[in-house]
Formats: sequence, C-alpha cells, structure tokens
Amino acid sequence: MIVKDEFLSRLRKIFDLNLYEVKVWAAILSRGNSTAGELSNISGVPRSRTYDILESLEKKGFIVMKLGKPIKFVAIKPDEVVERVKRNLATYTKERLQRLEKLKDDEVLEELNSLFTKGVKFVEPSELSGSLRGRENLYNQLDMMIRGAEKTITIVTTNEGLNRKMEALMPSLEKAKKRNVRIRIAAPIDSNNISVAREFKKIAEVRDIGEIRARFAIIDSSQIMFMLLDDEKFHPSYDVGVWINTEFFAQALEQFFELAWKDLKPIK
Repeated sequence: MIVKDEFLSRLRKIFDLNLYEVKVWAAILSRGNSTAGELSNISGVPRSRTYDILESLEKKGFIVMKLGKPIKFVAIKPDEVVERVKRNLATYTKERLQRLEKLKDDEVLEELNSLFTKGVKFVEPSELSGSLRGRENLYNQLDMMIRGAEKTITIVTTNEGLNRKMEALMPSLEKAKKRNVRIRIAAPIDSNNISVAREFKKIAEVRDIGEIRARFAIIDSSQIMFMLLDDEKFHPSYDVGVWINTEFFAQALEQFFELAWKDLKPIK
C-alpha cells in the first residue's frame, strides 16, 4: 500500500488519530476487510501493536469486527465515519463544557485561583513572560490579555491577520469597548480586508499601515505580545510568539507607535 505521508498527516489532524491508526485505517480502506496479520503487513505497523490499534479504531467507529475464524475487520464507508466522528465529538464537547461550567461555583476553582494568587506574589513582574507555539495558542493568550484590558488595546497586524482577528477576537474586543477601553488597530488595508476593517471601525480606531508588515499587541501599556514569524510564509502550527509583562518596554514601544499612528490614514 502506497499512501503519501502528506495525506496521512492530513488524516491525523482531521480525525485526531495517531500515525499507526491512520496507517491501519488506510490499509483496511484499501482492502474493504482484512485480518490483523494482513493489515500489519500492508500498513507496516508492528503486529504486536496492530490488535490494539484495531480495537481503538473500532471504539471510535471507524471499523467493525466481523465474527468468525479468522477474525476479520471491515471498513466503514468514510462518509459514515465522518458523521460518527462528528456525533462523538459533539457529545464529548458537550460533556466537557458541562463539567467546566459547573466549576464556576465549585471549590476546586477557588482553590486553583488561591494557588495562582499566592504564586504570583513571589514572581517579579518582569519574569511574567513566556513563548507560545501555534497560532491557536497565540490567539488564546491574546484573547485573555484583551479580556483583562482596562485602559488601552493596541494591535498591529497583517492583511490576513486582520481577517483572522475578526473571527477570533471580535467578541472580546466588543466587551472591551463596553468597558470604555480605547482600541486601536493598524494593518495594511486592501480589497480583501476593507469590509473587515469597516466592521472593526464600529468598536475601534482603524488605520492603514501601508506596506509595513508587523504583528504585535500592547495592552494597558504594560503587556506586549510579539508574533515573530511572517504569517504568509509559515504554517499556523509553526507560528511563534512571545508574551512579556514589562511596563518599561511596553510604554517605550507605545510611544514609538504614537508617532507612527499620527501619520497613518484612517479608514472611511
């Protein structure tokens, strides 16, 4: 069985499977039904692991075990697999959300917050920093920073970055606006994102930064988030950012931004 690594990698991400699982699944799809030994030979997965992998795929609804001797495993139509995965994911997500919602009034959350508060007392503000990998993690951190903003939010982003922030950050930015937080956004504006820029204009001051490409955010003149890579050249999973809690540097960077902001063209 010859299946490109790129295709297997996509399957892993889409269906949340490990490498052995996608190899065995692809093998059984190519045969319709087969024994564990045959699937081990076709997929290249060690025979000692094949039975565990088949059991896992059966529990997840990807295959069915056919009774008889020798025991065979039958592939399920991919369309049906997608529907099963969707149902399982919906059920799992609902259960997890219910558990997390219950934590709001649970002593467990109080204890966690107590531990965090006590721990922060021993940390110098300048040491509250870290690096983040993956665009989803970057946006989660940025969203948290925005939700905690009290005075100002400054965001500098790229063409496509502006579009992404519409989906990822708009709800938190709207709430910040209601708290009377001043929001400023600078990005290159073109035909692909002008409509988004005008949507942001309802809650923020938005200006065209021209051909300048930068990705950073400043919150309350005290916290900074830098995105280190060009979002046009790197896959989202490889995106890297640095979060720093430093009034000295944040205020200096914001002063430089103020000088540039005055010369930027407002969005109409």
